[in-house]
Amino acid sequence: MATTVIFGGAGAIGSAVARRLAQRGERVHLVGRDPAKLAAASREIGAASSVCDVADGAAVARAVAEAAEGGDLAGLVYAVGTINLKPLGSLSEADFERDFRVNALGAALAVKAATPHLRSAENAAVVLFSTVAVRQGFAAHASVSMAKGAVEGLTLALAAELAPKVRVNCIAPSLTRTPLAEGLTRNEAMAKSIAEMHAARRLGEADDSASLAAFLLGPDAGWITGQVIGVDGGRSTLRTKG
Repeated sequence: MATTVIFGGAGAIGSAVARRLAQRGERVHLVGRDPAKLAAASREIGAASSVCDVADGAAVARAVAEAAEGGDLAGLVYAVGTINLKPLGSLSEADFERDFRVNALGAALAVKAATPHLRSAENAAVVLFSTVAVRQGFAAHASVSMAKGAVEGLTLALAAELAPKVRVNCIAPSLTRTPLAEGLTRNEAMAKSIAEMHAARRLGEADDSASLAAFLLGPDAGWITGQVIGVDGGRSTLRTKG
């Protein structure tokens, strides 16, 4: 049975993807930084796991190798990110470096380590994560938008380079109710105000992105590659108020 390795597997979106794959009988290997959260997610889902800080390239390679030990590695999800919202003048060089390393470089290193396995698998697929802020443009998003913009460029480059054996796509959510975004969603008045900016009039839930990720990893998406797909309630394209 083929395995999908999920970086950020203890997070809200990563674990939601893992549950969907497990429910359809697929094997998943979770990767995360927090041992306690990772162990809890692994027990719930019935998955193997590896503790890994994605800022450590050697640890990323080890995690991929451990995931591949259980069988063929046919899928990779990189659901790791940061929400570092500061105006440009308040961003340090360390802020930019950390956001780039966690969001973009970590994704590149994960796919690099997995590529030899993915190329030998059937229906191999990679799903990366960006943000609506790359295409929409929001104030105080310079660092995270730069990093996630690199993820979108990485998606296209890898989709071309790894074709036809490996499909590579990217999901770009709008604000989603996850622990990572709690600083923005904790205040219900603020959350309601942001929700009203979306045509769908609500914030995202982890399963909104997870459902698309699970589809992109499966055979029904076999002719979809090199795409950046918004899961954003219409935020990137629609204006329902003047």
